Amino acid sequence: MSRVVAENISPARDSIPFYDRRQTMEMSPACASTSPTLGHLLKCVGDVRKEVTGDETPVHQVLEMNEGIVEPRAFPFVLSFNNLTYSVKIRRKMTFPTLFRRNNRLGTAATSAESLAGEDVFTRTKVLLNDISGEARDGEILAVLGASGSGKSTLIDALANRIAKGSLKGTVTLNGEPLESRLLKVISAYVMQDDLLFPMLTVEETLMFAAEFRLPRTLSKSKKKMRVQALIDQLGLRNAAKTVIGDEGHRGVSGGERRRVSIGIDIIHDPIILFLDEPTSGLDSTSAFMVVKVLQRIAQSGSIVIMSVHQPSYRIIGLLDRLIFLSRGQTVYSGSPANLPLFFSDFGHPIPENENRTEFALDLIRELEGSPGGTKSLVEFNKSWQDLKRSRARDNDPNQSPSSTHNLSLKEAISASISRGKLVSGTANDSSPSSMVPTFANPLWIEMAVLSERSFKNSLRMPEIFGIRLAAVLVTGFILATIFWQLDNSPKGIQERLGFFAFAMSTTFYTCADALPVFLQERYIFMRETAHNAYRRSSYVLSKSLVVLPSLVFLSLAFAALTFWAVGLDGGISGFFFYFAVIFASFWAGSSFVTFLSGVVPHVMLGYTIVVAILAYFLLFCGFFINRNRIPPYWIWFHYISLVKYPYEAVLQNEFEEPTKCFVRGVQIFDNTPFGAVPTPLKVQLLSSISNTLGMNITATTCVTTGRDILQQQGITDLSKWNCLLVTAAWGFFFRALFYFTLLLGSKNKRR
Repeated sequence: MSRVVAENISPARDSIPFYDRRQTMEMSPACASTSPTLGHLLKCVGDVRKEVTGDETPVHQVLEMNEGIVEPRAFPFVLSFNNLTYSVKIRRKMTFPTLFRRNNRLGTAATSAESLAGEDVFTRTKVLLNDISGEARDGEILAVLGASGSGKSTLIDALANRIAKGSLKGTVTLNGEPLESRLLKVISAYVMQDDLLFPMLTVEETLMFAAEFRLPRTLSKSKKKMRVQALIDQLGLRNAAKTVIGDEGHRGVSGGERRRVSIGIDIIHDPIILFLDEPTSGLDSTSAFMVVKVLQRIAQSGSIVIMSVHQPSYRIIGLLDRLIFLSRGQTVYSGSPANLPLFFSDFGHPIPENENRTEFALDLIRELEGSPGGTKSLVEFNKSWQDLKRSRARDNDPNQSPSSTHNLSLKEAISASISRGKLVSGTANDSSPSSMVPTFANPLWIEMAVLSERSFKNSLRMPEIFGIRLAAVLVTGFILATIFWQLDNSPKGIQERLGFFAFAMSTTFYTCADALPVFLQERYIFMRETAHNAYRRSSYVLSKSLVVLPSLVFLSLAFAALTFWAVGLDGGISGFFFYFAVIFASFWAGSSFVTFLSGVVPHVMLGYTIVVAILAYFLLFCGFFINRNRIPPYWIWFHYISLVKYPYEAVLQNEFEEPTKCFVRGVQIFDNTPFGAVPTPLKVQLLSSISNTLGMNITATTCVTTGRDILQQQGITDLSKWNCLLVTAAWGFFFRALFYFTLLLGSKNKRR
């Protein structure tokens, strides 16, 4: 006979009544489980909509199985961290007097307690975490408190493996076994302080896409939808389910609802460990309480919840199970909220009866930080107080060793979670815990399909972005068509054609610059999703490549149709389709190049500056302004890497490849020269003299320059037009590959 207590109070926790939050309700036989998962609780806990506090989420309850003795629930997961230390080097503000004083101090460094290993004249070492230890159990919420700069977020990052291994000292174990990075990615989730969501997706769509990414492919679409609907109810988001997330330009959900959506997308797969960086910041007291109430139920489902919080209210403290107070990277208190009065009373600073206990503690810590001795006395007292507490616990139970707990091995705990319905798929027949869970929930092609669908939905709901780009292409095409209207086959017409092709090809690249902010806006969403293996980086790159193709085809067709016949280009229907293919390849190469740069540069304005500069260099070296044969040898390499060179040469060959078409006849050779202004009869006499001198018969109608001659003059002899087209397209694939490696190497999302 058992009774499941959804509150899960640790045996080590003091029983002093602090905040009575237990209520009861009868549980249906269908829900009879000694260790309910989040999925069970979603189905079994009644959706009581309104409490006195205004909480719209279901009420926290005790699930009565039947009458009988209460059996404490064994903790299958215990996350322990010991002696975590992390320091960084920061630059000194140097002046000549301080530099001189620093040199003198370095001479007596042996007697200076301030000097640390690795310090020099220009840098100093700042300790962000100093010997932090503790543990977190499933079924409980561990909250990290402290003033700004105390190390709260740094500790969360350290536990979430977001600090490089070489920089963090100490150990983090799960059930006594070292926590591998690959395993942690799959069984945990990290909710950032900022709500990183797509603004034009609804709440329901956002959670559904998260389900498609994180839930195993063995679940059917209908079951995933049921999961999302249950989670919407659990998060208290039913009224906002069809509302878009919104941003500065689009009205959407409230701040509290947005925060709960952020939590929802990371708990959709029912993670074993959930990290949150200040989930209540920026929220009013009611919204903050509702968020922590949701986190409490997540913990009750069998998860470890670890969060940082700046200054919780009295009601929020009643939902927390363990607290760690930090001051300048050191622990000044670690234990349950109920023990705070006793702790500070023993320290000599009793908490007044009607005062908020955490506010009193934080105020006292700030006061001590401003004193000459700092918080050293409180840090030392906490260590002795914790030792005394452990000693009393051993005296009360001499048979209990420090490590004797209800813990299972990591493999057994994961197997138990799977058997209880945790959405962590995998096989349990391998000896390695990390092999029991798949690295990714879905194959590559499913990830590509889901990512493409999400991108299309975002694009369709922001048509103004594509509309502005289309307008830019059409306006540019219209201007070019009207300026270069029906060019003739004269020497001037040749120069005008060359100018048209150079400007048209460079325009296709410049109009691709609008792709720059796309990834820059999604960068942190991408980093959050890939940090816990929601999908592969290769899936993201491939899906982005596929999604952009339809718009590029439409833009290319519009520009080609607007300019080809208006300018009077040669080649007929076949020439038009090749011209269209070159423009499409140029758009593809330009879009890929800008996408690659967006993965390298951190800011939009810096990216635009680099794009404009590099494309200007590409145009300069494409062969229009200076012939290839005239480029200095030390710059010729830039000619061959110019993206504009290959489409420019392709369209020139498409226009001038006809061997029988004549562009300069007889007296036209005097055009664009000082003799161009003399009368035609005199030109004929000059032509006759030249003919006699050369021993050739050159008349006024003799073809002097063909298209092949023009190509020869322009130095376009290396590649055929089809090879130029292929090289242009290949540049696009090359930059997409570079973009992938940029994501692979530059999105680790870890502190150094």
